Amino acid sequence: MRCLHIIHRYAPYVGGSELYFQEISERLAREGNDVFVYTTDAWDLEHFWLRGKRRIETRAEEHNGVHIERFPVERLPFSRFSYPALRRAMAAIARLPVSAAPILFQLARWTPRVPALERALAHLDESFDLVHAGNFPLDAIVYAAYRFARKKKIPLIVTPFTHLGEAGKRHVSQDYTMPHQIEMLRNADAVIVQTDLEKEALARHGIPRAKMRRVGMGINPAALCGGDAARFRQRYDIDTPVVFTLGTTVYEKGMFHLVQAMEKLWAQGRAATLVIAGPLTTPFQKFFDAQSARVKQNTRVLGFIPPDENRNDLLAAGDVFALPSRTDSFGAVYLEAWFYRKPVIGARAGGVVEVIDEGRDGFLINFGDTDAL
Repeated sequence: MRCLHIIHRYAPYVGGSELYFQEISERLAREGNDVFVYTTDAWDLEHFWLRGKRRIETRAEEHNGVHIERFPVERLPFSRFSYPALRRAMAAIARLPVSAAPILFQLARWTPRVPALERALAHLDESFDLVHAGNFPLDAIVYAAYRFARKKKIPLIVTPFTHLGEAGKRHVSQDYTMPHQIEMLRNADAVIVQTDLEKEALARHGIPRAKMRRVGMGINPAALCGGDAARFRQRYDIDTPVVFTLGTTVYEKGMFHLVQAMEKLWAQGRAATLVIAGPLTTPFQKFFDAQSARVKQNTRVLGFIPPDENRNDLLAAGDVFALPSRTDSFGAVYLEAWFYRKPVIGARAGGVVEVIDEGRDGFLINFGDTDAL
């Protein structure tokens, strides 16, 4: 079987959807299938709309039997402002009482714009048995796969990683359920969802239940073994209990709230160290730079843990894992924490509500409630 996977980022970047696509791609390759991955050159998520962010220089390579092609991102003029403005405009158009999909499809090609990917697909003469695409709201990537699969009459699978946000609120889910996105899912041959919550939410938007397959997320135990708590604590000079998190440092992931909640504990004289590991964003860096000396003294902001440092050491050294996010379709990092028998804290939002059994293997808070956190 020849498989083409199209995703916004891929290994060596480590993230939930990226690891998901990597695991599937490499398993298929090990089973003797020809697997190709088309992706962008982005490392930092902000690379899609900001200049000067990290990118992957290698254009083409083969890794663990998977053929990888990376295509450069092109930005709108003044993209720092125009990209979020475009997303807001799309959300407003999606709410209009008209057929908004046609114009949204055109606008989606700029979120983000990857014309080299479109050209490569347009001139691709090789045949494939299936195309697998993800994920929203980076619509241009999925839309390119959608057009290619329909033109070539190849079965299309979409894994949208739908972020549902908080129950009864559309602030998050509106970016994953716009008319053009729903149309792509309706016309796909199969839609992979992570939880029953995601499945039912998409069914309410008209996606046939028979077309959806709940797969969930997973971990590779062999890749997680060997964490050394003492080594991590010595490296970062830590002799207190550790609250830790893993994820991109954005507001929606609850990273700001985690710092604020820890500040309340430190103000009470509690001894603890906060460890934040994951790609740093400009807004979080500005937020953290403005914090007090006490916050900075008791926090270790690691950024992306490089390969020469063992990420598993952090999992072994931590005492409590906290990711109070409202933008997770599942949250595979909770599984990693559980592998090391750590209690976890999440938010009552998205698929996490189905993943964490509150009071048994973790706790849930309302997003943004720093007192509860």
